[in-house]
Amino acid sequence: MIELSKNAYESHSEDDTYYLGKDVGSALKGGETIILNGELGVGKTVFVRGLATGLSITEPITSPTFTLMNCYEDGRLNLYHIDAYRLHGSLEAYESGITEYFGQRDSVCCIEWAQNIADALVGKIIKV
Repeated sequence: MIELSKNAYESHSEDDTYYLGKDVGSALKGGETIILNGELGVGKTVFVRGLATGLSITEPITSPTFTLMNCYEDGRLNLYHIDAYRLHGSLEAYESGITEYFGQRDSVCCIEWAQNIADALVGKIIKV
C-alpha cells in the first residue's frame, strides 16, 4: 500500500503503473480530483484502470478521448474519467457540464490534460 503523502513514485512498467493506481484508489476517501499529466501513450488510462480496481469498480475502463467523460458508478466511490484534451479553457469545461462532478464527496475525478482547464479545478488535487 502506498502513502499518498509521498512526493514521488516511479513506474518502470505497465504493471507498476496499474498497481500504483490500485493503491491510490484504495486510499481515496472521495472528493479528490486526480490530474493525470503525460504525453500520449505513457499509461494514463492504465493508471485509471488500476485506480478503478482500488475503488472496487468492475466495469471495463476505457479512454474517454472521444466522449469527454466516462462515468463508473458501481464501486465504493463513483469514478469520473475525463479527457480535457479537446477543451480550450475553463469556460468550455463549465459549458460542457463536467465541473459539476469536481469535488463531490462520493466521487473521484481523474482528468487527463487537466492543464487545459486548470482554472476550473476545485477540491483536493492530486497530481500524477
